Amino acid sequence: MRTYFVPAIIAIIAASLLCLCSCSVKEKALQTSIKIPVGYRAKEKVNIDHVNREQVAEIENWKTFFSDTILIQLIDSGLVNNFDLQIAHQKVMQARSGVQFTKGIRMPNLGLNLSAGQRKYGDYTIDGVGNYDTQFSPNVNEKQQLPNPIPDFYAGVYSTWEIDLWGRLKNKKRAALARFFAGEQGRNLVVTNLIAEISSAYYRLMVLDQELLIIRENLQLQENALEIVVAQKETGKSNALAIELISSQVLNAKALSLEVKQVIILEENKLNFLLGRYPMPVPRSSFINNEEISKMPDTGIPSDMLSNRPDIKAAEYELKAQRADVKSAKAAFYPSLTLNGNLGYQSFNAAFLFETPASIAYNVAGGLLMPLLNRRALKADLMLSKASQREAYLNYEKTILKSFTEVFQLTQQLDNYKEMQGLKSEQVKVLEKSVSTSRDLFAYNRASYLEIITAQQNYLRSQIELLDIHYRKTLTNIYLYKALGGGWKR
Repeated sequence: MRTYFVPAIIAIIAASLLCLCSCSVKEKALQTSIKIPVGYRAKEKVNIDHVNREQVAEIENWKTFFSDTILIQLIDSGLVNNFDLQIAHQKVMQARSGVQFTKGIRMPNLGLNLSAGQRKYGDYTIDGVGNYDTQFSPNVNEKQQLPNPIPDFYAGVYSTWEIDLWGRLKNKKRAALARFFAGEQGRNLVVTNLIAEISSAYYRLMVLDQELLIIRENLQLQENALEIVVAQKETGKSNALAIELISSQVLNAKALSLEVKQVIILEENKLNFLLGRYPMPVPRSSFINNEEISKMPDTGIPSDMLSNRPDIKAAEYELKAQRADVKSAKAAFYPSLTLNGNLGYQSFNAAFLFETPASIAYNVAGGLLMPLLNRRALKADLMLSKASQREAYLNYEKTILKSFTEVFQLTQQLDNYKEMQGLKSEQVKVLEKSVSTSRDLFAYNRASYLEIITAQQNYLRSQIELLDIHYRKTLTNIYLYKALGGGWKR
């Protein structure tokens, strides 16, 4: 029975290894089902051959998009001192450490081993009896007689090498590299968001300055109207109610100017925080000369987002990393071949340690290991990897759909704000004329003081509304630039 039992076990194991070795790890290519439209609008027809690729590529450099020199200096400062960007850079460095760890994962390890020890064996043991014979046999060399306790000195090198038969280590390396690239794209996304936030806060300050100027101009008009009403009251053409109502307007304008000043302080603090510095005055240009601080981005075709937007590229790299993880988890079910070796000098007497070739010792061993039973941990790892891959796949599609919808919505808003700006500008011109008209009519007793108050209120409101449309249009332009993936290349 014993004669045939061991060969039978060896034959079963060999057959299992041969069956598994004949298999190969194949991963079916994962195709995304999402189809990107050729244009951002349903009825839009885009001739791809006539798309200005150079103009689309220019969106990547933010210095060609913004025209305000002060803003460019502030963005440069933010890209150096912003804390979120510095944290994102450190996360990239963490991902880089993973790449360094797996860089030589498929190569053999080589190390130096220097050791010294001592052992006391019992006289009535196998070692004790063997050493007793070694010490007293007449044919034993004096150098070979073992003392008790016995020292052990070793100096040499050792090496271990796992032969990557099925690509498990190679896919681990691919996954680490893909996650490093995903981390870089995450940092680029922080850069894009930071540029958008700095530019929007800067433009908000310009708009608030202009709003404060408008309020002061209207305050001057209201004070002039108050003087007229007071003068007409003395002649009996007006009454105390008119003076009280217009005085209320003057007080409201003064309170409104204080409110705008407080908002300016908040926006300056927000911008200073983005720049990584303590509260201080923020230099800025005048709104009158900089109604448009950015160029109109060319949306190009939707597929351009795939190469420009950092969040899409990060999701793509994460999907590649998860694919590699699945392949690595599958390869863990197959046999692993490991080679081990030692080469050096070994002796129980330090005086004879480096005696060549007598003290040279070496060891070479190879092992083929394969899990057969109780593979729950491997199955759980494979199940987790597959679920993570599906999650990455869905996140990739979700990011593409979100990006397309974002660009589509911003382009629609931009067109609407352009039309609203034209209409509101005409309204401001009409209401500006109505203010002077109401005063002239009031001077000839052909209009009441209520009409003056109404005209001034409408004029002030329309100016602020026009300014707000200016701001929202420029803000939409900045967000569209960010949505198209611009700003992360310098």
